[in-house]
Amino acid sequence: MTTTSETLSQEFWPRLEAKVSRMRESLGNKSPHVAGADGIYDDTKLDWWTSGFWPGILWLMYEMTGEEPYKDAAWSWDERLFALFQQENAFDHDVGFHYLPTAVFKYKVTGDKNALRRGLFAANFLAGRFNPRGSYLRAWNGKDQAGWSIIDTMMNVSLLFWASEESGDPRYAHIAKAHADMVVKQFVRADGSSHHIVTFDPETGERVKALGGQGAGPDSAWSRGNAWALYGLANTYRHTGDPAYLSAAQCVANFFIASLPEDGVPPWDFRASQEAGDTGVPRDSSAGAIAASGLLELAELLEDAASRPYRAAAERILRSLATHYATWDDPRHEAILVQGTGHKPANQNVNVSLIYGDYFLVEAFAKLKGWERRIF
Repeated sequence: MTTTSETLSQEFWPRLEAKVSRMRESLGNKSPHVAGADGIYDDTKLDWWTSGFWPGILWLMYEMTGEEPYKDAAWSWDERLFALFQQENAFDHDVGFHYLPTAVFKYKVTGDKNALRRGLFAANFLAGRFNPRGSYLRAWNGKDQAGWSIIDTMMNVSLLFWASEESGDPRYAHIAKAHADMVVKQFVRADGSSHHIVTFDPETGERVKALGGQGAGPDSAWSRGNAWALYGLANTYRHTGDPAYLSAAQCVANFFIASLPEDGVPPWDFRASQEAGDTGVPRDSSAGAIAASGLLELAELLEDAASRPYRAAAERILRSLATHYATWDDPRHEAILVQGTGHKPANQNVNVSLIYGDYFLVEAFAKLKGWERRIF
C-alpha cells in the first residue's frame, strides 16, 4: 500500500530535482537570499546569515542523486566562508546556519578533514558566545545587544552537539543544553507559542523583557520563530534523549498545527490580525517549509501512533506548498517557493522567495524520499 509520503515524493521529487538542476546552472557562485517579483535571486554578502542554504541544497542534491556537478558546485563554500574569519565580518550566533550546511555537511558526506577543522572552529566561535549568567547564547553583535537571545538559535545549537560528538568534548553539549533549558523556560509559552527575542541583563543574567522582533509584537506568535522552536527542540531531544525537550517540541508543534489556516501554509504571524490590525496578512511559505521538515523530524522521534498527527500535518503543508506556492512551471524563476515573508514589521522582503524556504522544502522532500542523514 502506497503511503501519503510516498505519493508526495513520487509526485513532486522529479519536479524538484529538475528545478534545482536549473537553479545550479543559473545561480553559479551567487550567494542568494531573496528573489522578488522578477524571480531572480540576489547575490548577498557571504557573512549574511542565509549564505549556507544554497550550498546546503547542493550537498543534499548530491547525496540524493550522486551527480558530481552538485558536489563540484558545493565544494568550495566552506572555504569561502572560513576566509571571512580572517577579515572583518558579521558572524554571530548564525554560524550554525553558515557551517552546518557547508563544512559539516561536506565532512559528513566526503570525510574532508579541512571541512572538519572549519566546522569545529565555527563551533568554538559559537560556544564563545555563551553567557553563563542567564545561560544563553548571545544573538547579535551590537554593543547594546549583549543580553539579547533569539529563538532562531535553537537551530544553531546543532553545531555544538555535532562538535561534542565529533571531538569527544562534552562542553559543547553542556552549552547547547543550557541554552535549550533557558529557551524552554523563557521563550516557550504555556500555549506552545514562542517569543522571538528575550533580553537579559548580561551582568546578572536576570530576564529583562521580551521583544516583538520580526513578529507583530512581544506577545505575538511569529510563525517562522515558532517553526525554529519546534524543529530545534525536536533536534535537541534527538541529541540528548531528554523527554523535557520532546514535550516542549510537541507543545510548540501542537500550537503551530492548530493555528494553521485551511490551506496549511502559515501567515507570517499567527496573531498578526489582533496585534497589528492587518486586514491582508501575508503568508510565509518559508515558515511552512521549516515547520514541515521539523514535524517530520518530530514524527521520527515518536512511536507510530503518536507520530501520525505530526507526519500528517507535515504532509498537508508540503502538498499545499508544492501545489500552490511553487514555481515548477516557470523556468525563468530562480527560486522554488513564492509568498515568503522576511521581516514584515520593517516592511522588508514581503511576498518574496527566500533561500531558506527553498532549502527546508528540499530537505523535507528528501526526508519523504528516505534521506537519513541529519545536518540540523
